[in-house]
Amino acid sequence: MDIKQAIRERHSVRQYKDLPLKAEDKERLEALVKECNEASGLNIQLICNDPDCFNTFLAHYGKFSKANNYFAMVAKKDMANRDELIGYYGQKLVLEAQMLGLNTCWVAGTYGKGKCKADIAAGEKIICVISLGYGENNGSVHKSKPVEKLCKVPESAQPDWFKEGLEAALLAPTALNQQKFRITLSDGEPVITTKGGPMTQIDLGIVKYNFEIASGHKCK
Repeated sequence: MDIKQAIRERHSVRQYKDLPLKAEDKERLEALVKECNEASGLNIQLICNDPDCFNTFLAHYGKFSKANNYFAMVAKKDMANRDELIGYYGQKLVLEAQMLGLNTCWVAGTYGKGKCKADIAAGEKIICVISLGYGENNGSVHKSKPVEKLCKVPESAQPDWFKEGLEAALLAPTALNQQKFRITLSDGEPVITTKGGPMTQIDLGIVKYNFEIASGHKCK
């Protein structure tokens, strides 16, 4: 599976098989977590075999089952662009997991923040988690907004690379599937913005990663 196939096939999954991560999968993900932390300044952690984090009323309400592995997305409280970086590098991990045959789900509220096993230093906080495991299913496709509501660049004016990035951006997961982002071109370069709101900066990072990895072009 290549990265573009991973983008197309990745959907949120909340029910997992009661299986530990394969040693080679865990090793690859831990190496990538280290790379992401070095590049971003975040303190992302891979937590395995922890049944407590999702053993809460909210997690059961969110229909999570056997979610014993997760990425804890930890960062300094005063870090610039913190939430966007969380989204960007978290999505990098999500798509790598997909290519390894794992399933994931971004989780902002329906987990036990006080039960999370991540090491959180003074001046840091946990922003969200990403559940991880071998899914009982592969999730389902969510309806996307019409492309013209998210991109005002006429199709005739879109380079091929932009079209590929746009397709990937439309498939990006966003909070409550709200897709509160806009994509345009400025002097031939892609620009992705958000109107703001809860979790939208994390969403912005997720969407930017999808666009950039599919198109090969960095966003302004």
